[in-house]
Amino acid sequence: MALAVAACADEANSQTATNEAPIELAQADTGSAAAVEAPASQGSVDMEAVLEEGPLPEMFLGEADAPVTIVEYMSLTCPHCASFHNETFDALKTKYIDGGQVRFIVRDFPFDPRAAAGAMLARCAPEGQYFPMVDMLFEQQSSWAAAQDARGALLQISRMAGFTQESFEACLTNQELLDDVNAVRQKAAEEFQVQSTPTFIINGERYAGNMSIEQMSAIIDANL
Repeated sequence: MALAVAACADEANSQTATNEAPIELAQADTGSAAAVEAPASQGSVDMEAVLEEGPLPEMFLGEADAPVTIVEYMSLTCPHCASFHNETFDALKTKYIDGGQVRFIVRDFPFDPRAAAGAMLARCAPEGQYFPMVDMLFEQQSSWAAAQDARGALLQISRMAGFTQESFEACLTNQELLDDVNAVRQKAAEEFQVQSTPTFIINGERYAGNMSIEQMSAIIDANL
């Protein structure tokens, strides 16, 4: 059965990275569709190419030699990504990541300057705070993703992760970091046909759209 995608997409141009400074532009439009119970692969991907070293250090949880590797491409302003992380990810971590069956890699695929800003701030967070920062940004997405003063809202969240005003400003003006975030997105779009978020590449198969723990389990169990 085909997977009905519950995902966020850049309707203007899903292949073009966000090269402008974060925060200054309005949030891009997103589209969605209802999820289904039985996801199907939307195409095979060269997993060795997916796992090649990129411009940014890999952010992952789980054992390097786990039998199943999941790479998630996410946009921090995408409500379907927030739904996955707020409702499914903890169960996935408990059931598979903590037990050594799954290595879970997170990569950014920002659709708008606010998502790019969030990605940069997570990368700039103090050591050990990347995943907690991502958790906070998804949990509080409604307070900053569409806020009139996104910079102020992000500063408030960032301070809870240990940022100062100075480190916050330094992060958001780091052009090299922004370029690297966008390079990850561009490679995913051009080489792995990622066009919406969340998109999961699981042991060489691509799945676009939010999934429940039951759907993720069906895919993972078939690879164990």
